Amino acid sequence: MRLHTLALTAFGPFGTTQEVDFDALSSAGLFLLHGPTGAGKTSVLDAVCYGLYGAVPGARQGPGTSLRSDHAPADLPTEVRLELTVGGRRLEVTRSPAQPRPKRRGGGFTTEKAQSLLREHDPVKGWQALSRSHQEIGEEIGRLIGMSREQFCQVVLLPQGDFARFLRADAEARGKLLGRLFDTRRFAAVEERLAELRRTAEARVRAGDEQILALAQRIAQAAGPAAGETMLPEDRPGEPGLAGGVLQWAAVARSGAHERLDIAHCALATAESRHAAARHALDAERELARLQQRYEETRRRAAGLEERRAERDRCHEQLSRARKADLVAPALELRDEAERAHRTASDARERSRAGLPGELADAGAERLAALEREIRVELGTLDAARRAEQRTLEIDAERAGLERQSRADDEMIQEAADWLAGWDTTRRDLQERIETAQEAATRAEQLAGQLAPARKRLDSAHRRDALAVQEQAAEGRLTGAREHAVAAHETWLGLRERRLRGIAAELAAELVDGTACAVCGSAEHPEPALAGDGHVDRATEEAALTAHRRAERTRADAERELEVLRERLAAARADAAGPEGSGGGAHGTGTGGADSRTSSVAELAAYVDRLNQEHKDAHRLAAGTHGARETLAAAEREHLGRLDERQQAERRAAARTSQREALDREQSALEAELVKSRGTSASVAEHAELLGRRAGLLAEAVEALRAEQSAAQSSKEADGRVADAAFRAGFDTPRAAAAGLLGETAQRELQHRIDAWQAESAAVADRLAEEDARAAAERPPATPDVAQAAYDLTARLLRNGATALAAAQERRTELGRLSGQAADEVRRLGPLRSEYERVARLAGLTAGTSADNERRMRLEAYVLAARLEQVAAAATARLQKMSSGRYTLVHSDARSGGRRAGLGLHVVDSWTGRERDTATLSGGETFFASLALALGLADVVTDEAGGVRLDTLFIDEGFGSLDEQTLDEVLDVLDSLRERDRSVGIVSHVADLRRRIPAQLEVVKDRHGSAVRHRTTGTLGG
Repeated sequence: MRLHTLALTAFGPFGTTQEVDFDALSSAGLFLLHGPTGAGKTSVLDAVCYGLYGAVPGARQGPGTSLRSDHAPADLPTEVRLELTVGGRRLEVTRSPAQPRPKRRGGGFTTEKAQSLLREHDPVKGWQALSRSHQEIGEEIGRLIGMSREQFCQVVLLPQGDFARFLRADAEARGKLLGRLFDTRRFAAVEERLAELRRTAEARVRAGDEQILALAQRIAQAAGPAAGETMLPEDRPGEPGLAGGVLQWAAVARSGAHERLDIAHCALATAESRHAAARHALDAERELARLQQRYEETRRRAAGLEERRAERDRCHEQLSRARKADLVAPALELRDEAERAHRTASDARERSRAGLPGELADAGAERLAALEREIRVELGTLDAARRAEQRTLEIDAERAGLERQSRADDEMIQEAADWLAGWDTTRRDLQERIETAQEAATRAEQLAGQLAPARKRLDSAHRRDALAVQEQAAEGRLTGAREHAVAAHETWLGLRERRLRGIAAELAAELVDGTACAVCGSAEHPEPALAGDGHVDRATEEAALTAHRRAERTRADAERELEVLRERLAAARADAAGPEGSGGGAHGTGTGGADSRTSSVAELAAYVDRLNQEHKDAHRLAAGTHGARETLAAAEREHLGRLDERQQAERRAAARTSQREALDREQSALEAELVKSRGTSASVAEHAELLGRRAGLLAEAVEALRAEQSAAQSSKEADGRVADAAFRAGFDTPRAAAAGLLGETAQRELQHRIDAWQAESAAVADRLAEEDARAAAERPPATPDVAQAAYDLTARLLRNGATALAAAQERRTELGRLSGQAADEVRRLGPLRSEYERVARLAGLTAGTSADNERRMRLEAYVLAARLEQVAAAATARLQKMSSGRYTLVHSDARSGGRRAGLGLHVVDSWTGRERDTATLSGGETFFASLALALGLADVVTDEAGGVRLDTLFIDEGFGSLDEQTLDEVLDVLDSLRERDRSVGIVSHVADLRRRIPAQLEVVKDRHGSAVRHRTTGTLGG
């Protein structure tokens, strides 16, 4: 990453626009950023961080702080523009924070939202806008730089005070800083996950043991009193011996239950025989008691009959008189009915007279009938007036209907006018919808053509990555084959050389006395050579040669396999990269993505997913084309319909005016006629109702008077018929006949009493004649209570025996079922307990609490220790040069006191040869040690971030604590960074640095805000 230019407007202490040319400053490799305290040196670095990440470092981004300059005019917006090269791409980031600005209309201020813009420079097309989204820009910058804001502030801005504290900090403080820089949260997550798995497994094991204990308690309850003979196991949940103890205890309980079941069977058989004998004795006693009670009851009933004989005779006499009075009953009923009718008629006559005028109260029926006829005639003359009055009401209703129609038409005309007023806008919106849908259809076709090649490239990328792994494995196999072939060749050559050295002994072994030697030709062999120790024969050499040739073939096969894999990998890479000049990378055409020829699987997958989503979105919009056209057609039909409705309403309004005038004329003529017919009443109907009531009263009075006269005559005739009937029935007077009357129910009751007495008398006579009852009465009194008590005792004993048997059977069954459940639970818990023991060992090891972890290092601390060791090694390379070879930083994993080991940092003093704590360094030594540590940490974090080059670094204060010689050595180290094509900016107040470093950026301040000045090779620029 290399910075080019930085433009600050109304940012921090800078009230106007200030530009920093990092290209000019970086040309010398080392430049100085200086200025008085409070001028804004740190604000320049804050602007760099804000341009990249949209936030400034540390507490300067806290709540209540503002990035806007207090020196800036109200109409000058705050803005930071940073131009840089990162990942081979030249980018420009422009950011503006949320800030107040003057309102465009009226007075006061309004808050302007934060804005961001990312552009990329194309050598042909120039600057091209990529995004205005804060999130997209942040993700793109973070991906290219490979570091978070915190890492960038530690690695690029190099705050020396933090690293001096890092040198003197304890292991916990170092762990926090290293954890933020190297993002070891995943290892802490592994620790937490293993701890969670351990807790979960432990809880499951404990739950299983508690379930076994719960089953043991249920077995104890099912075993009843027998459970007290043996005690439950005393093991607690989680202890290994709990399951076996429970199973052994359950087996003892089942054995006791079987014995108690056999005892219950014997006791039940004895109780059943005793119960049968007691039942037979109870039945005999009950039968004797029943016969004795029956005979005694019969004697009581006979005595009762004699006592009720007089009542039976009285009922018989009363029933005879009632039957004679029944002959007079019809005449009595007719007389009573005639009297009631006469009283009713008299009451009706009195009521009708009360409604008549006083002068008609004593009038006869003929006069009242004549008055009724006169009123009826007058009513007949009011029919025409009623019709006229009804027509008047109809006219009012018609006029009200016309008013309602008028209001409805007015509302409809107004509604049509409102709708037609927005017609042009509605039609324009619908036409735009159609155009948008058509454009989406075209876009969907284009995206469909891009999807197939993108998917093919994604498949090729998958194949490329798999082949890359296979290539690495094949290279490893080839290396092994080559090493094995070289070793086999050397072995063969060694054996061949050893055989050649001992070839004389091998030839001597073939010599035969009298046979010429194949070498010297002599037939005598006085001193043949003997084989020495470790002699190699022909078979051993040939075996080594065979092994060497086999290893060569294996190496050749490995080379051919690797060559084939590389060809396939090259083809897969070409397919994954796509055609040359296609311009479609993992981020699509014109999106500023990475080079398509180096796109990863994740980038291509994201590209395919984005094409898929865009195609779906475009297809969804294109699907609305038909609906949009239908909507437009319907809206046009509605437009024509509303125009027609408005014209129809206007025509109806004109017709209603003529209809109102005709109704007014007709109503005036009818009103004149009605005034004559109503008289003093409010209406013709009211006048007719009054006449009708008068006629009705007169008719009612005439009818009541005639009914009373008829009822009086009927009553007199009924009295004569009653007297004649009573005399013929044998009664002296009609009153005596009426007194003897009884209702049908009373007569049936008397007859029932008489019949009941006679039936009881016959039944008593039959029962007194029974022989068995008489014989039982002569025996001693029966004692069924004693027999019942004996029977109840045997029944209770039988029930107890049956209950005991059922309980024993149920106990045996329940114990068998619960024991089976306990055995199943023990079997199920076995794998869980094994898993718990395995997870507990891993969790203890990663948490540093296990005995196997001798240094008590957590997994995250172990990883951080490895990183710290890398940082110490990288820092030592520069620290030795700064300290003239005296100091070396080393990582220590020794434990300090009771704390855990892993993050110790010591310095080795070559002058004394001893290792000591970094806290013992002096102020100047601490500075260059922390500077070396910061530079080493920058290298390690850069490699961790994917090897992104950091071509521009800034180093904060701390140079004032160095002597002249040490300062020269530190500057030499910083100047050596140019070998890596880096530029280093030093932020310092040290005056000597202004003489030593020609390239300078000075920050000056005054009442109107700060400004920057460039100084390169003796020239000063504003």
